[in-house]
Amino acid sequence: MAKLTLNADREVIEQAKRNTSVSALFSRFIRALANGKDRHKPLGKLTRRASGVIDLKGRNHRDILADALKDKYKL
Repeated sequence: MAKLTLNADREVIEQAKRNTSVSALFSRFIRALANGKDRHKPLGKLTRRASGVIDLKGRNHRDILADALKDKYKL
């Protein structure tokens, strides 16, 4: 299984951990997005709080990810 590092406010992380692991929560969320489920369902409180955390500053999300991976792996 691959590892993924996420950053969030401590309070958000604690709220996410109450009922399930963060890994399980993230996996279910990504699967639901991929399957197109709940597209018209309103966002939950936790999701609304996490939305917009990253400022892309006019850049493409793929470029930001590529830069982060280059920094992490010293490429």
